[in-house]
Amino acid sequence: MPRKQVRVLYHDHCFDGSASAAFFSQFYQDHVDRDAEFRYTGMAHTANQCFEDRLFDGDENAIVDFKYSPHPNLTWWFDHHQSAFLSPADAEHFRTQRNGNYFFDPAFKSCTLFIATVAREKFGYHNPSLDNLVKWADIIDGAQYNSAEEAVALGAAAMKLTLVIESSNGSDVVQRIIGHMRSKPLDEIIALPEIDALFRPLHQRHLSNIDVIRKRSNADGRVVYFDLVEDGIEGYNKFIPYYLFPENIYTVSVSTSSFRTKVSVGSSPWQASRVTHNLASICERYGGGGHPKVGAISFPIGDVDNARRAAREIVQELQSA
Repeated sequence: MPRKQVRVLYHDHCFDGSASAAFFSQFYQDHVDRDAEFRYTGMAHTANQCFEDRLFDGDENAIVDFKYSPHPNLTWWFDHHQSAFLSPADAEHFRTQRNGNYFFDPAFKSCTLFIATVAREKFGYHNPSLDNLVKWADIIDGAQYNSAEEAVALGAAAMKLTLVIESSNGSDVVQRIIGHMRSKPLDEIIALPEIDALFRPLHQRHLSNIDVIRKRSNADGRVVYFDLVEDGIEGYNKFIPYYLFPENIYTVSVSTSSFRTKVSVGSSPWQASRVTHNLASICERYGGGGHPKVGAISFPIGDVDNARRAAREIVQELQSA
């Protein structure tokens, strides 16, 4: 008899998305079908988000740490983002027409901890070897660092892996890391020769990004704004602005990549008492979304003018108390 094929769609280039895919896969194999085979598809937020039929080609199909789809072949879904639904119709479908195991709770800081909690409370599943993965996914996605200096220094193995996951080209490396996460401690994964070889140049680029963001930033004591379009920087450590300008509450930036123009909006975990705006709600008005304390908006490739216009409007809104 052929082995069951499980397709896992996960938030690509994201530590929590990768850890969610790893945890779900191990849970499924341990609890549902020990002989199952897993195939992964990295998902990215785009200006015109859609779920094509070809994505749901498994005997079972799961989405973790990414938006909901009403596709009839979806059998598992876990997410924790405020902006989890592409439309009111999708939200209504989730509430009324479930045909699988669908779980949603935006109160969780990480999707990995959410999946682990559901697995334990609903299915009686707990795998102690994954506890450290769950812990670090919650620290990283929830920005639960002691300081901006700690977040930028990348001292822990999980933080080094985050750099590799967020900055590597394509999805192949991320999916190999997902496979390692299922069975290896994080410090062993980052020490693997192929991963270490990727980390070293990325770390040098991380250090140079600090200087670029310092040069490009306009900080007024409340909002840090910078534009990285001309520098060609696709991604950066989101804590760099708070490390450089610790008295500021919010950051707004514009960047480009191979598949979108992006406006990123964030708030400092170390200025939480001064945060007065729901950033996901602000981003939703421009077709984006996220969490109350961090969000993003995707514009089409090359649509820099509209991205910059939206970023300027958001800066003005965040500058108001």
